[in-house]
Amino acid sequence: MSDETRPLPRIRARGRSFLALVLSPEAELDDWLRGLDAQIARSPSFFVGKPIILDLGLLAGDAEGLAELYPALLERGVRIIGIEGADPDWPAVAGWDWPMAFEGGRAAGTVELPDEDTDGTAPAAVQPAGPPSALVVEGPVRSGQSVQNPDGDVVVIGSVASGAEISAGGSVHVYGTLRGRAIAGMGGQTGARIFAGVMKAELLAIDGYYMIAEEIDPALNGRSAQAMLEDDTLVVRPLN
Repeated sequence: MSDETRPLPRIRARGRSFLALVLSPEAELDDWLRGLDAQIARSPSFFVGKPIILDLGLLAGDAEGLAELYPALLERGVRIIGIEGADPDWPAVAGWDWPMAFEGGRAAGTVELPDEDTDGTAPAAVQPAGPPSALVVEGPVRSGQSVQNPDGDVVVIGSVASGAEISAGGSVHVYGTLRGRAIAGMGGQTGARIFAGVMKAELLAIDGYYMIAEEIDPALNGRSAQAMLEDDTLVVRPLN
């Protein structure tokens, strides 16, 4: 079989979420770095291997010590994957190795810095692992909104508008009308499903297998339905 007649392989894409820490230095930078050194002394491994975004939004372009900030962080083992809140044309940062910017991230709340290193000689208390938690959304998800739960299911007690997106490591449950995009099984869960009280989805995806609106059986449009994987094929079946 020639290359021209050989069937093209189906391309798979998966979502994967990582937690990046955002550091926001403040003037005076010498004092801020001393505070960082104290934190590292209390918990030497806390920043090791973690992706860090450096937010300079609290600093002016002529802040004292700004030029030395980036190399000082690198010397402390802080791994910077992005810089925001500053202009690369500022003279103080002109010599920095400016990482490529990341887009689409959402704030995930304040991260509590540990008072001591949990990798030290004192063992940390270990809680038994429980089942993945579901994220419950009370009300509609409007156009342009994005809801993510990479560690479990997403349950929407309402409808999902066109242009909205629901992403889950487990299954997606929409009790109203699903008009937007629903992505389930982000972490490779082939058994994940997408349930919709009224199926009018723009896009469905499970474990990297995608189906757009035009590929959904028109007979299922506006009906209660579920999407699942069968033999590496995404299928949509009626619920009643």
